[in-house]
Amino acid sequence: MEVTLLGTGAPAGLPRPDCSCSVCATSLGPHARAATALLVDGTLLLDLTPGAAFAAARAGHSLGGVRQVLLTHPHDGPPVEVAAGLPQPGRVPDGRELALLTGHRVRAVAMDAPGTGYAVTGPDGQRLLYAPPGGAPAGLEEGSGPAERYDMVCADLLGRPDALAKLRAVGAVGPTTDVVAVHLDHDVPPGAELARRLAAAGARAVPDGSTLTVGVYEEVPDVPRRTLVLGGARSGKSVEAERRLESFPDVLYVATGGTRGGDTEWASRVAAHQERRPGSWRTKETCDLVPLLAAEGAPLLIDCLSLWLTDAMDSVGAWDDAVWADGGEKALRARVTELAEAVRSARRTVVLVSNEVGSGIVPATASGRRYRDELGRLNAAVAAECEQVVLVVAGQSLVLRG
Repeated sequence: MEVTLLGTGAPAGLPRPDCSCSVCATSLGPHARAATALLVDGTLLLDLTPGAAFAAARAGHSLGGVRQVLLTHPHDGPPVEVAAGLPQPGRVPDGRELALLTGHRVRAVAMDAPGTGYAVTGPDGQRLLYAPPGGAPAGLEEGSGPAERYDMVCADLLGRPDALAKLRAVGAVGPTTDVVAVHLDHDVPPGAELARRLAAAGARAVPDGSTLTVGVYEEVPDVPRRTLVLGGARSGKSVEAERRLESFPDVLYVATGGTRGGDTEWASRVAAHQERRPGSWRTKETCDLVPLLAAEGAPLLIDCLSLWLTDAMDSVGAWDDAVWADGGEKALRARVTELAEAVRSARRTVVLVSNEVGSGIVPATASGRRYRDELGRLNAAVAAECEQVVLVVAGQSLVLRG
């Protein structure tokens, strides 16, 4: 089964008309995207968009053989003109299935947002799932029974990363599923940044007009098993770390900062973090990281190593010069080595967050300088054991390794 993506953009296209944002300003030439529409084996058209016939011609195809046109979502604006020879577009009620004379079977999949998804099974048995913008399949519950696995998924991965998490949780998306981002809007800069964001979720984007063969495994960069995300205060490092795992189910969020009873400012910070996390994530407050890293299980998001170091330095008396000289420094080095070795041995996916403070103002106190130096050593030790290291500055992510 072949799928030609006549467009891969949001319903308004990319760049959006009359939008002056930086993403729209740079979404030109090969980065411009028409509204998403899929042509399946030249016979089935999923979503009818302006200029579909011209888009098909540019891709070396014709709409002359289309026998069924299905819409997935309400189309705002003026009605789309139906090209001569095309059947009238329609939508299939949720749960209903169409059997086409070409041997394709199309089942309407209920969504948790306005619109309809379609699961297409080709004559060769390959299976494609196409979801509308802003939608995720409804009724997907872990433990609800075995799910049929899709060979290709085309969905709004940037707008609804949790849709991919739900599909993974029930086994509908596996390691060989080709996951393609569509309905791309002006949320992420085109080019390298878009590719980086999608690769972290095990997905990819393709240019308009691309023809893909369902069931042919495409080489997508493996999701790094261990990632260290560095950044200064309010740089966006925690958001970057969370984004890397939001398309995966059952993440264990490890908070090393504790609750700090009576500190209302700290409580508001914690609440902001909690509100950003998907509801399926679990939270554990601890600085005992080594057993968690050694255990099998769901991905870990550890936020952050800076607070872990504060706890470790407290426990060895690092703030007292006499204690530091009389075994405290050696004890802290052992704690850092133990943690780095645990990261090296970890078999589960791990994303660690830490502050990068070495480029700031030199602390005025000896204890402050000691903390700065030890955090630099800790970051270097953990970075050495990670496949990918990312530095976040002003919300922009720079990949240092991987």
